[in-house]
Amino acid sequence: MTDLELYEEMVRLTRRGEPFALATVVANGGSSPRKSGAKMLVRGDGSSLGTVGGGRIEKETVEAAHDVLSRGEPRTLEFLLTEEHGYACGGHMSVFVEPQGRRPLLVMFGAGHVGRAVTSLAHGCGFRVVVVDERPDCTVPTLLPGADEIICAPVADSFRRLRLDGESFAVIATPGHQHDFDAVRGCLATDAGFIGLLGSRRKRETLLKTLEDEGFDAVQRAQVVTPVGLDIGAQTPEEIAVSIIGQLIAIRRGK
Repeated sequence: MTDLELYEEMVRLTRRGEPFALATVVANGGSSPRKSGAKMLVRGDGSSLGTVGGGRIEKETVEAAHDVLSRGEPRTLEFLLTEEHGYACGGHMSVFVEPQGRRPLLVMFGAGHVGRAVTSLAHGCGFRVVVVDERPDCTVPTLLPGADEIICAPVADSFRRLRLDGESFAVIATPGHQHDFDAVRGCLATDAGFIGLLGSRRKRETLLKTLEDEGFDAVQRAQVVTPVGLDIGAQTPEEIAVSIIGQLIAIRRGK
């Protein structure tokens, strides 16, 4: 296994938003099985690529990788490779294990001016972005260079291909009220952690009344954040994107 293969796998997993842990030997001395710079990738399913030394060192590193992935916080492992610690090498090693690859999912419903601006900024801020729009002229990849996936289909049909969980964000800015409301209904049927709708306060009142008439309870209606975005006086699509992504980052960071 070459470093190139390991880096290619890191890129592949990151693009797919699949979490993994990267273990790197950051210090060593005496007789140790691997030297500084050696790396091992541990996937979410427990499989690995590369090695930090094999045997007990590797076993404990894989176990630490699972802990790091569940907690989302890095760890440094110290190994004294002496007989009293169960080793025979006689040296020492430090292995830094860090979580990688996990990018929060943002589903952007609508590929108009605001949707394109949100997609671009979200990509630069570390989100994995899926764009949904049924207009072929708006779902051209060159117009959405920040999109990891583009779904050219009616909103109601797109949910067959979407998997939104509690850490997923949905921002809705389609060309029409009916499409907006279809997106809201679809998102409420998932476990999406955030559902934001672009629009006026009048649209908010219409939406909430529609949802109430359709039998959505108060808890469900409260899940919809509208108008989406921080109140920064935004006017242009780019400024609106800043207000929206700023809000998502604040939620993501627990602020």
